[in-house]
Amino acid sequence: MSVKENFWSRNFIFLMISNALLFMAFEMLMPTLPLFVESLGGSPSQIGLVTGVFMCSAILIRPFSGTLIQLLDKKYVLIIGVVICMLATGSYMLSSSLVLLLVFRLVHGFGFGIASTLYATSASDDLPPHRMGEGMGYFGVGETVAISVGPLIGIWMLHASGFNGLFSTGAIILLLSLVMSVLVRRRTAKPMSADTVQGKKKVPFKLFEKRVLLQSCLALLVGVVAGGVMSFVALFAKEQGFNNAAWFFFTVAMASFLVRLVSGRIFDTKGPAYILIPAGIVLIAAIVMVASSRTELQFLIAAVLYGLSFGAIFPALQAWAISVVGEDEREDAVGSFYNFFDLGIGGGSLVLGMVAGLTSYKTMYLFSTLLIAAYLIIFVTYIVLDKKKSHNTLNV
Repeated sequence: MSVKENFWSRNFIFLMISNALLFMAFEMLMPTLPLFVESLGGSPSQIGLVTGVFMCSAILIRPFSGTLIQLLDKKYVLIIGVVICMLATGSYMLSSSLVLLLVFRLVHGFGFGIASTLYATSASDDLPPHRMGEGMGYFGVGETVAISVGPLIGIWMLHASGFNGLFSTGAIILLLSLVMSVLVRRRTAKPMSADTVQGKKKVPFKLFEKRVLLQSCLALLVGVVAGGVMSFVALFAKEQGFNNAAWFFFTVAMASFLVRLVSGRIFDTKGPAYILIPAGIVLIAAIVMVASSRTELQFLIAAVLYGLSFGAIFPALQAWAISVVGEDEREDAVGSFYNFFDLGIGGGSLVLGMVAGLTSYKTMYLFSTLLIAAYLIIFVTYIVLDKKKSHNTLNV
């Protein structure tokens, strides 16, 4: 127990970099694809449809991830997911109409849903259980960097080479991701008992893993708040006369990067409460500061607080969800977790957008702090009930 196992294996490094490249190609399209839809004559509602189709297909495919790895090796299913993303990204160049673009987005979402789930579970397979939080925190560092750099690369490529250059670059980045996925060594599958095999035939897939309901619901609430930040903070900055919206996102990414270097170890040694409660309180402070920012310095301080809180919460919830299920059930757990988080992102953009339309961006952000308060209440209630249950068990 005193030996500190090293998780920096060849597989873990390749998976971390390959996952970062997947998200970089995805993030390149976030600020640029709406402009492509507009060039095809699309309306604002159709721009939302393009985003919604992608998210829906990713959510729909994730419950089948566990089934797919029963039919094929996990490595091969991961490669299939990356190949689908690569071909779909390159195919955007062929989109001569909005209908064709929607078809490619639908396919792209399927590939992204498969790949994003299997990257996380494949990385967790190489982590010692007692270092799961630290390992998943480091795994997410590459993803965080990609999220900060991807939009900048996308905008730069669009200005330099147009839409064809943008989509070609995205496909090349995914080709590099594919190469690294191919280099990942297959893990020896554990033999399944006859009962397990028979059970798996009876239940071909799980629509939702109920054992991660708590973690998924907390991710949903955090996702709603994150959706409000990602979708509207640039518009809020413009309304306030700030010129550093891009620096806001960069600052968030850097703060998130730094906190992941330490939060994972705290999770492993102290447990989720020591991360999720303080980070939730800081998240409330961050959103209140965003809403009340009067200067660009205050705006950037809010970005630091938001990055620290979100960068600690997300990997902690993810590691917690992985740790409560068996190794052969991680695809179901991570798929459920991501689906709830994505629903939060999409639902947050929609619901908080309606709140902003009826009131103001400031009111919208202040309203979103109620969701973080709900997150804290739910988690603290769980802690109290869990301790009470443990106490009663010991007495018995």
